[in-house]
Amino acid sequence: MAARILPVVKLATKVTIAGGALYVAYDSGLLGSSEQGSEALEKAKAAVPPAIQEWMKYFGLEAQLPTMPKIEFAPVKSWNSGVRWTISSLSEAPTKATEYTNQGLQYVKDLVK
Repeated sequence: MAARILPVVKLATKVTIAGGALYVAYDSGLLGSSEQGSEALEKAKAAVPPAIQEWMKYFGLEAQLPTMPKIEFAPVKSWNSGVRWTISSLSEAPTKATEYTNQGLQYVKDLVK
């Protein structure tokens, strides 16, 4: 009986953790627009160092953490840069294919001479 229940409990635990992570990501604005993502990043930058210090005191660790590096990164500016690059490459594909075909034909003609 327990051998049949254990896989179900494991699956339910995994689904609960994944659902909770998805809920937290959605609730904090990570799955929204780029402005909401920037706000969530700023909130995380402000909340993480104090939380780490609190946990270190709780567990009795007295290590000094290095300061958080300043990263000049704006998610708003690069939110869809991969999509833009892909669309740009696809729009240039026919021209590039023609150029490469002409270069290949010229190479073959030079070899035949």
